[in-house]
Amino acid sequence: MTQEIQKKMHHDMLRIRMIEEAIAERYSDWEMRCPVHLCIGQEAIAVGVCANLRKADYVMSTHRAHGHYLAKGGNLKAMLAEIYGKATGCSKGKGGSQHLIDLDAGFLGSTPIVGSIIPIATGVAFGIYQKDEDKMAAVFFGEAATEEGVFSESLNFASLKKLPILFICENNHFSVYSPLSVRQPAERDNTAIAKAYGIYVDKGNGNDVEEIYNITKKAVEQIQKGRGPVYLEFETYRWREHCGPNFDNNIGYRTEEEYLEWRSRCPIESIENQLKKQGVLAGSDINQMKAKIVSEVEEAFVFAKSSGFPDSKELYSDLYA
Repeated sequence: MTQEIQKKMHHDMLRIRMIEEAIAERYSDWEMRCPVHLCIGQEAIAVGVCANLRKADYVMSTHRAHGHYLAKGGNLKAMLAEIYGKATGCSKGKGGSQHLIDLDAGFLGSTPIVGSIIPIATGVAFGIYQKDEDKMAAVFFGEAATEEGVFSESLNFASLKKLPILFICENNHFSVYSPLSVRQPAERDNTAIAKAYGIYVDKGNGNDVEEIYNITKKAVEQIQKGRGPVYLEFETYRWREHCGPNFDNNIGYRTEEEYLEWRSRCPIESIENQLKKQGVLAGSDINQMKAKIVSEVEEAFVFAKSSGFPDSKELYSDLYA
């Protein structure tokens, strides 16, 4: 773990946080007319994992995809334009926040149906296997997706064929407003389920970007040695509501105390304090970094808002039936 990697991961997490906070701030203007699922509080997993991936590797994601898209090198202007429904968006303005794609960055797409992206990513890995390509697939999903049948089916097939795929479970404890306690038995262990299929597994602190980086690095080495799929699980917590820009600690499914306890584990503040203590970053460095990100974000919003909407002739293009 070099200081350069530490600094880049800090920057990338801060950038994702500031972009999403800007989306939250502007969402009430009613110009972004698609649902947005923000990953504020969960940035470390996207950054720690993607820091180990190459441009040629593929990433797929869920409805909460902004962080994964940006960490894999997705185009910010195209992402914001997509959220505004503009023709310059990465999905031509027809997908919105939950359907992002950037082939140049190796981001093959996100889908909002819980668990649906897992077999798609497994199919991508099967394609890599059939073509004997030097690539791998990585798929992000929440712990609720592990309750779907396709989760086990995909693990089984990936293990059978020793596919080059990295399964990453972001366990933020909730499926919308339902905690794990009403969805899964207390004795359930998804790492044990994956291990039963003969898959290499590991788990860690989803708010510690260095731990995520190191765990993922070992996982990638396993895949590159031809040992088949890997299942990783990281525990984390989303700060804002399931869907939308607001905080929802007042509606009863979680408490303000619980939120504040997780808030104290902020992944960005954690590595920032560490780098300050090491003398790698100073307050002035962080302020300069924030100023550059603010400028980038403002430019991207201007681009998105000034872009045109798709022409009506695009309505039936790019469809598969």
